[in-house]
Amino acid sequence: MNDRRQLLDLWLQQAGYRDYRLQRASEDASFRSYLRLETATQSLIVMDAPPDQEPCDRFIAIAGSLRDAGLNAPEIIASNLEHGFLLLTDFGSRDYLSQLNSQSEAVLYADALAALLQMQQHADKTDLPDYDAAMLLRELDLFHDWFLLELLGIKLDAAQQSLWLETRQILVDSALSQPQVFVHRDYHSRNLMVVEQNNPGILDFQDAVSGPITYDLVSLLRDCYIAWPHARVQQLVLGYYETARAHELVNTGAEQFMSWFNLMGIQRHLKVAGIFSRLKIRDGKARYLDDIPLTLDYLLQVCREEKSTAGLCTLLEQLDLRARFNALRGD
Repeated sequence: MNDRRQLLDLWLQQAGYRDYRLQRASEDASFRSYLRLETATQSLIVMDAPPDQEPCDRFIAIAGSLRDAGLNAPEIIASNLEHGFLLLTDFGSRDYLSQLNSQSEAVLYADALAALLQMQQHADKTDLPDYDAAMLLRELDLFHDWFLLELLGIKLDAAQQSLWLETRQILVDSALSQPQVFVHRDYHSRNLMVVEQNNPGILDFQDAVSGPITYDLVSLLRDCYIAWPHARVQQLVLGYYETARAHELVNTGAEQFMSWFNLMGIQRHLKVAGIFSRLKIRDGKARYLDDIPLTLDYLLQVCREEKSTAGLCTLLEQLDLRARFNALRGD
């Protein structure tokens, strides 16, 4: 038994839990992990977040903000901030990814989009960091530094570097021109749980920021883990736009909103390709490489649609990233 497990057991016993079973519930791309605590009468979730790496304070504060806004975030049953343990309500094991199919998607996305609108309208973003130019650029550089250079060994020449810098600025300018709202930052099918009441249960929100209105919409509808036909995604985006405009969250036209959505998607998927590469190289979590092909497909699809990202399209085609990635993987 490792030291953290001993600390956890001691804390749980001090909190009045004696006859319980612990089994792994999930882990994510950070240093956090989750255990399911089961007794004869209840099931709860233990979040194990080493305090020197993943402090719990933001998770607690943002969970409270979401719950105050009427959203279904976990309730904090007990906490031990010194050692980095939280005891949370359990939403079960049915995440959106496992439940989405052609029959269920309409209802599940309707719930998720309604919750997103509620979040953007009512969740308090006052004390959240701004999703500013510096943060956007740091995220974009993950693609350059970790996917291109570290994973694929690609060093851009002067002309390619110029295209890259031009693309970065276009994406940052688009993000900053949008209405700024509460942004979850990982509002996708692995962090939304199917629950009986007040669906969905919302997880993994501790990195929330104040940022572009299309960011969470992209996370949900151009999900890194599941893809839908282009026409269906466009239908859902425009439906959300109409609702957001009716609630005065946006006052631009549909064409501009769709362009914001597309450019935000490019920014997110460039970042995600970099993060998945870093998880493999730095953290030894190779399974995330399996999700890179979808991000590359999204990038090529969208940059061909958006005239302003013609330079990125040229760069991606010159580098032939899908072929290089497949060769790396031995596909």
